[in-house]
Amino acid sequence: MNQVLDSIPLWGIFAILILLSLLGAEAGFRLGRYRREHAEAKMSHANAIIAATLALMAFMLAFTFGMGGSRFDARRKLVLKESNAVGTAYLRAAMLPEPERTEIRGLLREYVEVRLKIVQDLDTYVPIGLARSEELHGLIWAQAAGLGLENDRSVMVGLFIQSLNEVIDIHTRRVAAGLVHRIPEVIWTTLFFIGLLGTTVIGYRAGLAGPRGIPATLALILAFSAVMILIMDLDRPGQSLFEVSQGSMARLLNKMDQ
Repeated sequence: MNQVLDSIPLWGIFAILILLSLLGAEAGFRLGRYRREHAEAKMSHANAIIAATLALMAFMLAFTFGMGGSRFDARRKLVLKESNAVGTAYLRAAMLPEPERTEIRGLLREYVEVRLKIVQDLDTYVPIGLARSEELHGLIWAQAAGLGLENDRSVMVGLFIQSLNEVIDIHTRRVAAGLVHRIPEVIWTTLFFIGLLGTTVIGYRAGLAGPRGIPATLALILAFSAVMILIMDLDRPGQSLFEVSQGSMARLLNKMDQ
């Protein structure tokens, strides 16, 4: 499920955040300099607004970072669960009769290859890979269903069908965790607004005081922008900063080849 911000690379969002924050700080500074009369009374009020705005910004950043971190951790755990489930199904398929044994194991191996290719080429292969994954589910399930009807008392066939059902279930959960359950756009909009408001108020207070206070303002802007980029990277599967390791799936493919 793509969002509006997904079309903009992270470095572009970082630059936009810095630019908007600098513009907000400059606008606030000019407004504060324009209203410098009775500055002492206004500065105490501005200080209270700055403290409240920065506290709200910190709360929203911590809340959103927690959401992104929990989703990243869920994706990481699901990769391990899927590799274990596919590996179990592959091992149990060895006890099925021929020719289903060879055919099912070949389909499971292709399934692992497709899952790895989806992660390696998120930009173009996702819809094709997901469609092929579901097609492989159908092919393997058809083979398992036929064996189940022919061997309705076979314990091994029952165990294989159970493991295959788990593979399909984890596939659905991985798709939901990686592509559907994203941080809502309304939260991103709120964070942008609070960040812009915070830098504007800081610039306004600097305008009342006299000097711009560029180093402190720039440090705050850079820190805010960096944290926002980290959260966005957590929310975007396959980005460069936080990548969910596919090592367990790659090792499973190597074992299948051996």
